[in-house]
Amino acid sequence: MRAAINSSLAKTKVALIECPDYDEEIVSRALGKGIDLLGGISRFARPGEKILLKPNILNGAAPEKCITTHPSLLKAMGLLCQENGARVSFGDSPGFGSAQTAAAKSGLAAVAAELGIEQADFNTPAQVTFKEALIAKQLILAKGALETDGIISLAKMKTHGFMRITGAVKNQFGCVPGIRKGEYHVKMPRNEHFASMLVDINRYLKPRLYVLDGIMAMEGNGPGSGSPRKMKVLLLSSDPAALDAVFCKLIRLPAPFVPTMKAASESGLGTWADEEIEICGAELTHLVAADFKVIRQPAVPFDRAFPYYLKKWITARPFIDNSLCDNCGVCIEVCPLELKAIQHPAGGKNPHPVFDYERCIRCYCCQELCPSGAIAIKRPLLSRIIHR
Repeated sequence: MRAAINSSLAKTKVALIECPDYDEEIVSRALGKGIDLLGGISRFARPGEKILLKPNILNGAAPEKCITTHPSLLKAMGLLCQENGARVSFGDSPGFGSAQTAAAKSGLAAVAAELGIEQADFNTPAQVTFKEALIAKQLILAKGALETDGIISLAKMKTHGFMRITGAVKNQFGCVPGIRKGEYHVKMPRNEHFASMLVDINRYLKPRLYVLDGIMAMEGNGPGSGSPRKMKVLLLSSDPAALDAVFCKLIRLPAPFVPTMKAASESGLGTWADEEIEICGAELTHLVAADFKVIRQPAVPFDRAFPYYLKKWITARPFIDNSLCDNCGVCIEVCPLELKAIQHPAGGKNPHPVFDYERCIRCYCCQELCPSGAIAIKRPLLSRIIHR
């Protein structure tokens, strides 16, 4: 059985550790320092336990693209757990394609092979019941995420169109196998409902430790097509909401703009309140990147029943830069709707896919997974005026 590790401290600790680059020795020292500040590795991985390391492998991208958790972090954490006598595996389910192929292209599979860490089964789905859920009483999760004594989440510091950021809480969505992720988007198109589902996954799986790879982050058109940004930090906590709240502080994004914060607080998953968080390690002030490129507006609750003028003038929508589009068709493949909201046009001069915005549910899966970075999120004029 998975076992959560509860803190008896009055405040939630978030370790903020400076880490200038991905040199393996530097990452190992920084990670060890952060874990020691939280009570030591024995709090999170005990001798004989089966521990799953859950990185972010959005797609099969090279480490320098800053899309995936860096291999040096997986190696450092794997070694720490093994040295404490734990049996270690790793796994994640990418947005599309094979988990094995994505892990190989990201460099994570090679590091795992070096340490003798097996890749867990993130292809086989299993349905579980969670009676205490906010919204998702039935969850479809990867078999490999369930067959473990404890999970350590190794997230990546990136922007996200739908949730504003992808950090500690969002990382566990990768425990939903493959294309089944799209089913959640169709069932829960409103961002507050989707956020509650993400919180439910975390509450069910109970990761013991959350680590955020912010040595090189991604800003702008994240989580798959943004620009690398040096942040030179690792963040660690047993509270994913508190960790994400400190992430928000580092980029000057109001925490309430992130939909998962409210659901995390209401459910008892974690806290984002300043007075309940203790930042230990480095001083936050000199690490803040106030010009970090992220959508700085509250997430607008999209509803398919909205009248046309609200969809057009309030809600952000994906759009294609035809000069970057190579017509690979991934956007069409990953659109979760049975009758796709994006299609190649029948005839005409435009060879590129086009959107049916009346059908589009604004899940931004197409933007998230476009391999050529041709899709971005366009904020309507009225929205830009209201939230400059």
